[in-house]
Amino acid sequence: MARGTKKRIVSTDPAVIIHDANELRELVECFQAEGKTVVMANGAFDLLHVGHVRCLRDAKSRGDYLIVAVNSDASVKKYKNPKLPIQGIDDRMEILASLRWVDYIVSFDEVTCDAILETVKPDIVAKGTDYTEETVPERETIEGFGGKIVIVGDAKDHATSKLIQRIRRLKM
Repeated sequence: MARGTKKRIVSTDPAVIIHDANELRELVECFQAEGKTVVMANGAFDLLHVGHVRCLRDAKSRGDYLIVAVNSDASVKKYKNPKLPIQGIDDRMEILASLRWVDYIVSFDEVTCDAILETVKPDIVAKGTDYTEETVPERETIEGFGGKIVIVGDAKDHATSKLIQRIRRLKM
């Protein structure tokens, strides 16, 4: 969705898609004031696979609320491949919203999610097992606002790129 045409809040079952990071920040502040723990995970989530599900389920187990920050289409093109994503941002967000572990979803346009992390300031930032705490690109930002990094999910045995390669080899 182009800037300026974003809907304010779209309610889905069960997650809520929020298009304004400042509104999300207000919600997070309320949750934190109640003593709740807010976890944020991020990624492209182009072709949802079991690795994504395990990562998000583990991330949710670390707190009371799980926010998923999703790379916009332009962001995916910049940091992954100009031919991606396969599915547009609205579809990817709707699919994620259907997962019972996900409470809120927001998109971001940058290559890393530093800006949205700085705005929202979750208690915990969950990253997949393809990272270590030392290699998380947003590490300085997270440490700057006092957040904690956790590594979640199973071993990196699943990847969207592997799925795409496998589909390309199929003879239909």
